Amino acid sequence: MKRSLFAVGLALCVAIATTWLWILAAPVSAIVRGGSGPPSLVLLHGYGSRAEDWLQFESKWSLPGNTQLHYLQAPLRGPWSGQRGWWWLNLNGHVPQGETFADYSKIHPAGIERASKRVREYLENVKQPIVLGGFSQGAVMSLALGLGASRPAPAGVLALSGFIPRVEGLDIDPAAKRGLPVLIAHGTLDPVIPIDFAWDARSRLEGTGVDLTYYESPIPHTIDSRLIPDMRAWLRTATGDAG
Repeated sequence: MKRSLFAVGLALCVAIATTWLWILAAPVSAIVRGGSGPPSLVLLHGYGSRAEDWLQFESKWSLPGNTQLHYLQAPLRGPWSGQRGWWWLNLNGHVPQGETFADYSKIHPAGIERASKRVREYLENVKQPIVLGGFSQGAVMSLALGLGASRPAPAGVLALSGFIPRVEGLDIDPAAKRGLPVLIAHGTLDPVIPIDFAWDARSRLEGTGVDLTYYESPIPHTIDSRLIPDMRAWLRTATGDAG
C-alpha cells in the first residue's frame, strides 16, 4: 500500500515537473488584431492580468490603419490563483526595513532574463517598426527590452506604471538609445509600484538623449483614461505617422 502511494506521489511530481518545464519552454502566445503591418504595436499586460484586458483600449488608440496590434499573453500562471505573469512576483516581499513598499528595482527578479528572451524571440517575427509597451510588470519588461541591447530594437517604448529594473545581464544603457521615444505614465497614488519608481526612471533617462515624455496623475495602480489622447498622439508619432 505504501509503495503504491509512493508511486502515485512520484508520478504526480513528475507530471507537475514536466508541465512546468513545458510552460517555461513554450513560446509566447498573443492576440493579433488590426492591419497587416507595419507598423506594429506590441503590448504586455501586468502581473495577474491577461492579454484580453488590452481590448478595451483598442478603439481609443486611433492608430494608422495598417497598424498590427499584438497583445502578448504572459506564459506563467499560478496553479491556484490562475494569475498570469512574465515572472513570479512576490508582491508582499522585498520590503526594506522601516519602509512600507517593496523595492522591486534593486532585486534580481528571478526569471526576467528568460521572459525577456521569449519576448525577443516573438518580436523577431513582428514587422518593424515596432512600438513596445506595457502596464506594470509589462512596463518593466518593455523598458528592459527597449533600453537594452535587444534585437530587434523597438522604435518606441510605452511604459505605464512600471520601472527600470536594475538587473545584471540585461545591458540596460539609455545613453545608447539617443532619440528613442519613451513615454512614462504613472499614478501618484499608486500603492503597488509607488511614484518614486517613476521619478527614478525619469532621472535615469533625463540627459541621456532619450526622447522622454513623462506624465503623472493622481490615480492608483491603473491607466489614466484622461491621458489616452496624449498617448494616442505619441503613438502615432512613434509609429511614424504624423497625421
